Amino acid sequence: MTEPYRMRTRPKAIPQSLRTLLADVETATIGHFEYVGFIGALIAPVFPAKAIGTAITVAAPGRDGTVIYKAIDLLTPGDALVISRVDQDDVACVGGGVVAAARARGAVAVIVDGPCTDIEEIRASKFPVWCRGVSSKTTSRRHQIGGAINVPIACGGAAVLPGYAVLADQEGVFVSEPSHMRRVADFALKRQRHSLQLRPHLEAGHSIFDLDQFVS
Repeated sequence: MTEPYRMRTRPKAIPQSLRTLLADVETATIGHFEYVGFIGALIAPVFPAKAIGTAITVAAPGRDGTVIYKAIDLLTPGDALVISRVDQDDVACVGGGVVAAARARGAVAVIVDGPCTDIEEIRASKFPVWCRGVSSKTTSRRHQIGGAINVPIACGGAAVLPGYAVLADQEGVFVSEPSHMRRVADFALKRQRHSLQLRPHLEAGHSIFDLDQFVS
């Protein structure tokens, strides 16, 4: 019989230089040229926020709340807890208690491809949470089904490996291995600078095709 909770070694944190580089990058800019790595399925921030962190992954089945708190105990400052609801149900595994515990461990965000609960408490906490709606059905530590921590997961249609760099803002969530994220960030920043230069041309009523070079 396998262990009910599989816990693998925590990944290496993304470097501070990458965090600094991502500070001004917008996920919507990345969406112009990348095709994979976006956590979708209507997963949105509970309130406007931005977070940059190292992915600590959780595969959370059913109404088992124990696996979430086991993952929280492994968090270190700068981590982003990324949770896959493997049953794709309407059970909320993130609420006020999870947010308080994650924040105390120094996490920067929680991202879950399912609903959350205690929505007003989360908003009042100012701790960034991305989720898929709200539910009054919740997990409990009484229901111990199992789960896995720091394993490859699928969250909102995206593959997320432990140690991935996470960039989350008001437009969405993008994840990637750190080395690729650095290349993405460099290109996105160049594109954003180009867009600022292009904006006066468009605001003046000119066609984008009037320019010799432009980024679509």
